Order: sequence, then structure tokens, then C-alpha cells
Amino acid sequence: MKTFKKLNLFFLSLILLTFYNCNDDSNGPSNGEPASITIKLVDGPGDYDKVVVEVIDVMIKMNDDSEDEGGWESVGATGGSYDLLELTGGQNAVLVQDYEVLAGELSQIRLVLGENNYVVKDDVQYDLKTPSAQQSGLKLKVNQTLEAGFLYSFVLDFDVDKSIVDAGNSDNIILKPVIYASLEFASGIVQGAISPADVDTMISAEVNGETYSTMTGEGGVFMLYGIPEGTYDLTITPDPESGYLTQVVSVEVVNGQITDIGTIELQMNGAITGTILNAGAAVAATVSVTVGTEVISADTDANGVFLLENIPPGTYTVTITPVDTTLTFATIEATVISGETLDLMEINPQP
Repeated sequence: MKTFKKLNLFFLSLILLTFYNCNDDSNGPSNGEPASITIKLVDGPGDYDKVVVEVIDVMIKMNDDSEDEGGWESVGATGGSYDLLELTGGQNAVLVQDYEVLAGELSQIRLVLGENNYVVKDDVQYDLKTPSAQQSGLKLKVNQTLEAGFLYSFVLDFDVDKSIVDAGNSDNIILKPVIYASLEFASGIVQGAISPADVDTMISAEVNGETYSTMTGEGGVFMLYGIPEGTYDLTITPDPESGYLTQVVSVEVVNGQITDIGTIELQMNGAITGTILNAGAAVAATVSVTVGTEVISADTDANGVFLLENIPPGTYTVTITPVDTTLTFATIEATVISGETLDLMEINPQP
């Protein structure tokens, strides 16, 4: 086996995988020496318990961008059935490992699926129908020059949410795969982890009008593939039923590199309470804080106690407005901690 120099490139171009049925004859360069390719399958999130697809083969067409059916070469794919929803959080399925090809132009990749495709939702399994025009395989024009002695790694990102068409009844759920193929150098990877690790969390970024997303895997780990170089807002969206808040963090992506943002601690709303008194007597007042553009306020009760709820973690200015305008209260700086209630204790008017 020839030893290949690894490019460590993980995504050279982002191309939407669509279906087409023909080919034409154009030739690319080849110097008689081999290159090597690896092809992996990953997934974008979808609203199902399982999404299982059967992969029969992966084929390539070298130095031939034509639309005829000749010239396809099987690359010895590891066939089998794959639950796409398990291919998140940095997990992937290696379909082709270090397959040697003569250096030249990799014109097209073809993913051939079987008939045993299905989804599971609410513990019920539904077969996926494949339109007849798509049963010959999913064809992707790549047009990537492979240089001798290098190992190239392609990732096929199966967008589950866009690939399954529910026609409104369990007998007519259609598989129309939408797959993004990427190869290193025109993009990078963002990786990290979420804590608590057992909270299902979606990580997403908006790139030129397209949303790239993934789900956390085991240990709360995630990897977001195919992000072009630049600075992005990464949106962290926990399961709404968990009670944790959506967060946005900034990340800088460099082509050909993995950007590790470390562990992100999920946050819950907190609260602020206290007791407004004047010479030991309860004071009727409205207490408020400003969160972004929203004012959150509460009135004191008969004992002068107030409670401001649903306050995101952070530092705020608490303003007290008494009904008795002869009383004056100083503003108070209050720092709210995730999931906790801050007690400001007794608050008295200024002398």
C-alpha cells in the first residue's frame, strides 16, 4: 500500500447534491500516480426518532463530466443501513476508506441507496418511498482535481429535515435526499461541548442565507462541518422542555482548521426578590429591571415583598418606584445567576 501525504483539508467546496440523469465527455489531467479518497456520511438534525437509509454503493466518475451512464467506478463502499440521527456530535459513518485512484479530476460522486429506508416517529415506523427517477442513485458533480500522493476526505452531510417529504399521511412519506458535499480548504469545522451533556441541543450558524446545524452527541459533544472562513454567531438551542435558554456565541472559523470553542454551560432564567420597607412598614411600590428592550416589573405585596421572574443571567439595574412619591429609593445593581433567586433582603428609602 502506498503511503499518502495527508492534506488535513476537510471541505474544499460546499455543493448541493441534486439529482440529474445524464453525463458528457470531458477529460481531466492524470499523471499515472495514485491519489486516495475517503468518503464519510454525517447528518443534519430532523424531527424524528430514527431516520434509517440503506447504502448499497458509492461510485465515482474520473475525468468525465458527461451525462451518460458510462464510466462509473465502484469504490468499495461499506454498505449497510445507517440511522442518520446517530451521525451527529462529531460521529460519522465511513463509507469509503483510503480508496486509491489515478491522479486527475474527480468529476462526480454517486451515492446508491437501497429500498430499506424508513423513519420512526413517536415509536411508529414508516417506510420511505423513493421516486423512480431517483432510484439510480444520487449524483453529485464535484469537479475536484486530485493530485498524486495526497489523501482527500469528502463529507456527505445528509440534511434530514429537507430530505423527507411528508405528504400528509403515513402511506406517503417520500425520500428526496438533499445532501451537501464538502471537501477541505474552503471551509473549517467548529467543535465543542454542551453542559449539562444530557440536554439535547441544536447548534446552528447562518452562512450566506443557509442554516448549518447539528445536534449534540454522546457527552454533549458536537461538530459543525462545512463552515466557510469568517466570523459567525453560533446559536445554541437546547430542548425547549429542558428550561434552558437559547444562547448566541461568536466564533471565528479558519479554512482547513478545527475551531474548538470549549464547553458551553447552558443557562436558566433566574429571579430577583426583596422587601421594600420604610421604618419597618411595608411600602407599596413597583420594582423593575430592563432586559434588552423589555422592561420586567412587579408590584410589592402587602408585606412589601416583590418577585421579578424570568430574568436571564447577567447584571441589571433595579429601579424602585414607590406609590408615595415623597419616598426616594436608590437604584441597585443586581447580578442574576443561572437558575437562582437573588434576595436583595430589606430595602429602605434614602434619608
